[in-house]
Amino acid sequence: MQTSRKYELDCQYLNSCFLGNGEGNRQKLVEILTSRDSQELKHIRRTFAALYNQDLHWVLSTIRNNDALANVVYLRMSEPQERDAEIIREALFGWRVNINTLIEVVSTRSSSELHSIKQAYRSRYSSEIEQDMAHKISGSFKEILLTFLKSSPKYGGRVDISMSLCDAKTLYEAMDCGNSVDWKTIMSLLTQRNTPQIKSILSAYKELYGHEFSKFLKSNKCGKFGTEMRIVIQGIQFPAKFFAKQLRGALQGGGGGGDGREILSRVVITRLETDVREISNVFAAKTGWSLGNFVRREFNSSYGLVGEFLLGLLRHC
Repeated sequence: MQTSRKYELDCQYLNSCFLGNGEGNRQKLVEILTSRDSQELKHIRRTFAALYNQDLHWVLSTIRNNDALANVVYLRMSEPQERDAEIIREALFGWRVNINTLIEVVSTRSSSELHSIKQAYRSRYSSEIEQDMAHKISGSFKEILLTFLKSSPKYGGRVDISMSLCDAKTLYEAMDCGNSVDWKTIMSLLTQRNTPQIKSILSAYKELYGHEFSKFLKSNKCGKFGTEMRIVIQGIQFPAKFFAKQLRGALQGGGGGGDGREILSRVVITRLETDVREISNVFAAKTGWSLGNFVRREFNSSYGLVGEFLLGLLRHC
């Protein structure tokens, strides 16, 4: 009963802040929501529906474009696969195709996560991610991203080290076949392996040949296709470094920018329960900035409560 009452009080704060006159205590709401974990947020959504006969997620979706705090609360309250499906949809059908965001989601989510994201996308938009991506993007990234999306259903079973060693040799031979690269063999192999297996192949490659597979992708022999493949491979192999690089680009882009705030909010919220601490450490090592100080810079007085929300999440992670 006591736990149930706690969630009822949470819902009352949400209702007073985002419905009616919207004059509720938003500072208190920020303090509450940043101390709740994912399971507690699910209880809040269920309790809100029982109390007010409305889906909290839907309520937030109707005001998020005009209310910065509602937007980050909406992202935090979303189920991960639903949130990622929406991120992909907006990246494909926004005012411009955001290829960087598509690379981010496809390369840093596991095969099982991608499988769930595709199911959520199909359910919500009555369409397939692969189909929409094939229609909206072109060039090398189209082939590369679709390759990794196709591998996502194959997420069962343990990592096979012997297979990884054989596959690493196949990659090396495909890269070292005369004046050109056998991309067909490489892409075919990657399509048949899930994310953990691909990571194991990349580790085996370094063990066998003394350097990262991605290093060879920088060579002139690999051309533009190799350069773009390298970006995706690095996201798969070292997601924390990938996100830290994304954040570093936003940091160097100047303070208070909309893109910087969007990237920062998305990284903190989507990686909160996976690797945000590691991302923060890599980011600090590369820039000398803590993630908290970056949040404070981006979210000035006009977005103060959003900044407090993100800082609260970081404190509780």
